[in-house]
Amino acid sequence: MRNHLSTRRVFLQRGLTLLAAAPTVPAFLDQTVMALANPLDTPLVQQPSGRDGKVLVVVQLAGGNDGLNTVVPFADDAYHRARPGIGLDAKTLHKLNDKTGLHPSLRPLMDLYERGSMSIVQAVGYPNPNRSHFRATDIWESAQPEREQAGSGWLGRYFDNACSGADPHAGINIGDTLPLAMQGERVTPLSFERPEGYRYKGPDRERYEQLNGLKEGAQAARVDVKAPGKKSQTTEASQLDFLHRTAMDAQVSSDDILRVTQNHRPGAEYPRGELGEGLRLVAGMIRGGLPTRVYYVHLGGFDTHANERGRHDRLMETFAGAVSAFWADLKAQRNDERVLMMTFSEFGRRVAQNASGGTDHGAAAPMFLFGPRVKGGLVGDNPSLTDLDNGDIKHQVDFRSVYATVLQSWLDTPSKPVLGQQFKLLPIVKA
Repeated sequence: MRNHLSTRRVFLQRGLTLLAAAPTVPAFLDQTVMALANPLDTPLVQQPSGRDGKVLVVVQLAGGNDGLNTVVPFADDAYHRARPGIGLDAKTLHKLNDKTGLHPSLRPLMDLYERGSMSIVQAVGYPNPNRSHFRATDIWESAQPEREQAGSGWLGRYFDNACSGADPHAGINIGDTLPLAMQGERVTPLSFERPEGYRYKGPDRERYEQLNGLKEGAQAARVDVKAPGKKSQTTEASQLDFLHRTAMDAQVSSDDILRVTQNHRPGAEYPRGELGEGLRLVAGMIRGGLPTRVYYVHLGGFDTHANERGRHDRLMETFAGAVSAFWADLKAQRNDERVLMMTFSEFGRRVAQNASGGTDHGAAAPMFLFGPRVKGGLVGDNPSLTDLDNGDIKHQVDFRSVYATVLQSWLDTPSKPVLGQQFKLLPIVKA
């Protein structure tokens, strides 16, 4: 450990810095150097690849999306009584059946719904819900409600269990901070707001190109290799060489991402804003053949305590426009069949509106899944608006059942090692 720390100090002193990737890549370097006995002989190549296989896209609706004004139980008189000022008129909704409709701004999603490419799971939550943004977000991202301080996220544990030994391309987050959901113990995905921000800026580029064999005739520095049958020796110099190589790997990753995103000509027009831009980048990376299994994007602003109607209307318009454009883009690429999208928010809102024309923190809410391989339609009944838990909707489906289904039926990995127990699977993904 002393040698490792000394090596890391030398590494940092020599200016091997990854601008815009500092929260993620150094952790990856730490974990990798400590894990590998002979790192230079270990190829940093992802095994379970999304290059030609299945891809998961997670969309976080941050702030607590109002599920009742998203998937609206318009035939329930209790809905209109509880929301005299912000309740939506049935005539403006996009009807899913004779009791339920989608928010007026979600019209672009109806094409997906009518094609059977959208599934809506009603009243998703967990026992004893927490109504704090920070704690509730940690619960959804860790999938460990029983732990006050989670050390890893459910997708991070998926990476650890199914993608061990992979390069950071296993997962990519579009944003300035890597969410807990993506953090594992051994694999740390990439995180950036813009591809051009994820760049290696250190000196000695020539040296790193030599270490990575990028120049003609160049040979990477090797660890001391003893006679056959004897253990190789990992020295401080070999660890430093490995750090050099890994820094250059990050540069290569950056070049790959820039290449595929800059060359991407979208097959649809995306709305402006963080979600539209994030999904446009994701579509470009999928089209470019990156080996990423999981992409993670965000749309914030859902904490609608006051004047909800106009604000939530705009959020729904943004959400629907970005999601619709993404699937049109993937269809034009002919990549739509191998992609699944899942949305979540840390909680829904309370059933009754408040005095400010908004809604306060609630509990259960719907989740959306998109893609040609989902079993389209509504899953579960409209939640009761009279049998409540302290003014909130009672959950019908544990969110970990949705995660378990995605892990097992889509990512083809056992869910119990990731979630800690076996949760009931839902009929939402086609075999």
